[in-house]
Amino acid sequence: MTSDRIHEKLSILADAAKYDVSCASSGSKRENHNKGLGNASNGICHAYTEDGRCVSLLKILLTNHCIFDCAYCVSRKSNDIKRAAFTVQEVVDLTINFYRRNYIEGLFISSGIFKNADYTMERLVLIAKKLRTEHKFNGYIHLKAIPGASEELLKEAGMYADRLSVNIEMPTKESLKLLAPDKKQDDVIHPMKYLKSAIIQHKEEKKQFRKAPLFAPAGQSTQMVIGATPESDLQILLMSHFFYQKMNLKRVYYSGYVPISTDNRLPSIGTPVPMVRENRLYQADWLLRFYGFTVDEIVAPDYPQLDMDIDPKLSWALRNMDIFPVDINKADLQLIKRIPGIGVQSANKIVAARRYQNLTWDNLKKIGISLTKARYFIICNSRDYERRDLQPLQVKQQILSLGKSKYQPNFSPQIRLF
Repeated sequence: MTSDRIHEKLSILADAAKYDVSCASSGSKRENHNKGLGNASNGICHAYTEDGRCVSLLKILLTNHCIFDCAYCVSRKSNDIKRAAFTVQEVVDLTINFYRRNYIEGLFISSGIFKNADYTMERLVLIAKKLRTEHKFNGYIHLKAIPGASEELLKEAGMYADRLSVNIEMPTKESLKLLAPDKKQDDVIHPMKYLKSAIIQHKEEKKQFRKAPLFAPAGQSTQMVIGATPESDLQILLMSHFFYQKMNLKRVYYSGYVPISTDNRLPSIGTPVPMVRENRLYQADWLLRFYGFTVDEIVAPDYPQLDMDIDPKLSWALRNMDIFPVDINKADLQLIKRIPGIGVQSANKIVAARRYQNLTWDNLKKIGISLTKARYFIICNSRDYERRDLQPLQVKQQILSLGKSKYQPNFSPQIRLF
């Protein structure tokens, strides 16, 4: 195989992989032994880390051939696109060569379906196995678990991969049936259940036997395509809540539908999902996982869509003005985390700092909270910023007016805005 052909495959299959956003990694601890390659310790992702560091990974499809005809997917069998497929050894060689050149820190690999789920999954597992056993590669590996694959293959995948993900794709069974009639939601839920049990079991074994093998140490994740069908943000977040509570998923990723074909089941060409909607869903997701919010506090049947103008925490606060203002020197940690403009780390710093003194606005500024938002919802040991005579709509308008100038937020889904 000539290098030109490999480059052509890489161009096709790397481009096709860009539609899968569930490639960020975290929570893995795979130490380097026996002079192997790589070291996945702080997590590898194709994005910016919380400290601003940019990390990279090889993100490709094994193939864009597919037996399915999902309307929302660029690789669907009826789409007239150039097709390509890597061999197992080609992916292994690319990963090692790119790593040695310091181009990447890990591998994310998904795939279209060649013949059936097991045939495809076998090849994905073999790639990870060769990297781990033949090349002693200890970098980050994220494998896509193919819906419908056998439990034996899922088990083997978990022994070599840091993270596994099974994409739910559509938020509801009805939408999946409409846009991907060959697929069943149960085929996605079943491997999630298996992986949940296997991860828990191996964690218990690790507690008892220090040398017990790792099994998907970074857990499992999934992805939902949003905007291809008319589900509300309420329906989407209820599904995410189900995954977090019942499947122990580490992350749910939200991928705004990109119009790629003319189909009467899909939104028209030229109407992509606004990035701000993805961003609001990520912010709401963060509230569910780290701030103690429930779905019905963020959205409800009376207001099933997230506010596109402001973040969901601020939206909640404006609907619950009777709770505010709160005394920053007396409120408990959970309530402080609910104040707009205060993140989890800042809330913990506030609780720690007030043990030694009553906090003033100057203290809060040094801690790093966003006074642009927070000043409308708190009182502290000085009253320079307090505004108590405004109605919720007025507060919203004042914050938005500042946002259009100095405080314009960054709508990147990778960046937390609380």
